[in-house]
Amino acid sequence: MSFATVSSAQVHLLKTAPVRVEVDLSKGLNAFSIVGLPDKAVGEAKDRISAAIKNTGFKSPKQKNYKIVISLAPADIKKEGALFDLPMAIGYLIASKGLPADVKDKLFVGELSLDGEVRTVDGVLPIVREAKRAGFKEVYVPAGNATEAALIDGIAVYGVKNLFELVSHLTEKDILPDEDRPFIQKRKMKPTPQTPFKAGAREYQVDFADVKGQRTAKRGLMIAAAGGHNIAMWGPPGTGKTLLAKAFISILPPLAIEEALEVTGIHSVAGVLQEPLITYPPFRAPHHTASYIALVGGGTIPKPGEITLAHRGVLFLDEFPEFERRVIDALRQPLEDHVVNVSRVKGSAQFPAHFTLITAMNPCPCGNNGVKGKTCSCAGHQIDRYKRKISGPIVDRIDLWTEVSVVEHEKLTEGRGSEETSEEVRKKVATARTRAEKRYAQLKLPFKTNSDVGARDIAVAIPLSDEVKKTLNLAAKKHDLSARSYHRLIKLARTVADLEGHDAVQETDLMEALQYRPKQLQN
Repeated sequence: MSFATVSSAQVHLLKTAPVRVEVDLSKGLNAFSIVGLPDKAVGEAKDRISAAIKNTGFKSPKQKNYKIVISLAPADIKKEGALFDLPMAIGYLIASKGLPADVKDKLFVGELSLDGEVRTVDGVLPIVREAKRAGFKEVYVPAGNATEAALIDGIAVYGVKNLFELVSHLTEKDILPDEDRPFIQKRKMKPTPQTPFKAGAREYQVDFADVKGQRTAKRGLMIAAAGGHNIAMWGPPGTGKTLLAKAFISILPPLAIEEALEVTGIHSVAGVLQEPLITYPPFRAPHHTASYIALVGGGTIPKPGEITLAHRGVLFLDEFPEFERRVIDALRQPLEDHVVNVSRVKGSAQFPAHFTLITAMNPCPCGNNGVKGKTCSCAGHQIDRYKRKISGPIVDRIDLWTEVSVVEHEKLTEGRGSEETSEEVRKKVATARTRAEKRYAQLKLPFKTNSDVGARDIAVAIPLSDEVKKTLNLAAKKHDLSARSYHRLIKLARTVADLEGHDAVQETDLMEALQYRPKQLQN
């Protein structure tokens, strides 16, 4: 009888997949079926669509003698969620001749309520980015997602409040009432103004000045922030390890626009987005009881975990040895390759995982081993087992190990004026990062921070003088460094040099970098 096609899309394994919504109507006994590997939420759409169309003023599809078939192509990709409600409803109205409209070069996503309101959905930002890349001129999203979608320039974004509003916008002429449809006056909607990219007000719980003492640990955190290095802090309970980790996020510079869009897209897909645009590095701190799947990602259909949610930001693992051994070892690949591969029966995925790892640990299970004035209650085998939870490959991938010792009580009552603030430290970090970025741009190397430099490019990216090489090789033999640790030491020394304003790595820079070797785990 009639046929219509409407364009839509969904995010599958963090990748946007275009979906073609095909609607076919034929005479016969009433039937309504949705094909194309729909999940339960998509299968239930027939009732939401019918009620929304009826409450918009049109005759319900269930009241007509139509055999309705809606196909979501391609048919070999599972369709999930309620975001196809809106394109399916528009497709039906066009196919049934209730809506004279041309939807070419237009893409639709949105969930319908029974009264025709359009509800927000997850994953809008990557969908709009893909729509622009695919050549669509207009995209129609729920009004609640419009600000997020309007971050993408070069495509007209329309925020839809309800089905009636969309129909009056799409129709090519006023729709006069008859037995099947209401009177609808043609009325154009205004596209949502582009959302400007600007960093919002910086919000953080802890300032560097709030942590008393701990100058060595603060210096290590500043180096980690300047070069994107992983850092581990160890020391007895109550010395400020967790506070320092929370303060770390306050010394990081804001994200660049492409990074912000990437991070916002990931959080949108995961359904944890709480603001239109994430402009600062995310901070994720899962509890040590978190499961392997919660951290790495997975499930029957692979979903991103905490590692991916920390992309371009910080993953803080407090009580590091208390995590499951396989959870700790699962960090090996993402720390090296900046991606995590998840394979399951129903699919495999590669999720981005470029983050800075911060860990905090006690010297032993009770926390008193080696602490002056306190007695350790742990047996020797308990301490050994506690340390062995962190394998050699993980130790190799952490650039800085710094002790957070007991603070003198007198320092705890000093005012903030005695400590550097986060703003002061952030300026030093930004200066060091700028030096590194300019240096690699001049060398035509695709790196932004020193930690990004690969083993293949390290000789060109970070040249060393003969004197520094000699000192480095002597230190490598003395500490029996692996090839990975050797290269990471060079990159760490380069970051120290950037903070000190040195054009080339000095011996003093290298010696400072050597101080952050993991002495605690070697005791």
